[in-house]
Amino acid sequence: MIAHTFPFDPTCGWSEADLLAAGPPETAPGDFADFWRATYEETLALDTEAACEPLWSPEPGMRLFALRYRGWRGLPMGSFLAVPEQPRGILVVGHGYGGGWQPVIGNGFITIAPSSPGFGLSLTPEIPWRVGSHVLHRIGSRDDYVLRAAVSAVWHAASVACARHPAFAGRLFYKGGSYGGGIGALALPWDARFRAGRLDVPTFGHHPLRLRYPSNGSGEAVRAYAASHPGVGEVLRYYDAATAATFIDKPVVVLPALFDPTVVPPGQFAVANAVPERWRTRLILPAGHYSVPENTPVYEAAERAWESLVAEG
Repeated sequence: MIAHTFPFDPTCGWSEADLLAAGPPETAPGDFADFWRATYEETLALDTEAACEPLWSPEPGMRLFALRYRGWRGLPMGSFLAVPEQPRGILVVGHGYGGGWQPVIGNGFITIAPSSPGFGLSLTPEIPWRVGSHVLHRIGSRDDYVLRAAVSAVWHAASVACARHPAFAGRLFYKGGSYGGGIGALALPWDARFRAGRLDVPTFGHHPLRLRYPSNGSGEAVRAYAASHPGVGEVLRYYDAATAATFIDKPVVVLPALFDPTVVPPGQFAVANAVPERWRTRLILPAGHYSVPENTPVYEAAERAWESLVAEG
């Protein structure tokens, strides 16, 4: 039992056995895959030309840049790019809702860290940057919900990085946590360029289930909105990370948490369990978005598993 002062139960009352039995929702639309494949194809057609601003690097041998370009439906987009002297591949890093839109130095990878639409280098008056407003931006429209642009941003960042460094395009990987974990689950199935992925405490899993429970994360804004706009569930069916995870066809390390005040555990496990077993390395965190000593060996095991996938990549 983890001591806490939250006014709700961060386990949602689910035991580990309950969580391990959680699956994807039964409400997936029949054209789910068609919708995302069409979004991917539209993204691939985007121009990969980017304005490049060199940045000061605190690490010898590491070059840093700020890239600016146009993304989904003309949105202004930006990514930080870190280039080591001897790259071993390209890594796309997805940030969380709590921050992280800054340069990332990724263990010898050419690392591109796209700022999700509305944040960091991708600030725009078209999209609110406050989390509770961002996650609701155009949520009433399947075609225009902000998460569609966010998933597109992952693919487009990959395209931009591969265009700049084509010699490493065959070793492309994805890593993201929380918001970046959910966006990654939505992105990975449709892009054969990615060799493997890592998804930590992923959100957007099993919307009908996750919206039953309070949290202190972005899901709470969606839960409150859905309570007075029940029709939004029709849109959310297309943005379910657990549904998307059933289509994953590449190795993925996924870390769901038993206790999490920010992303409800049943949603996380719905994503983790939905990844086909042959592709899944599932490691269970005692707590997500909450520091406990018991997390350390799990993160260490996850890093070993991730490094093994990269080595095989």
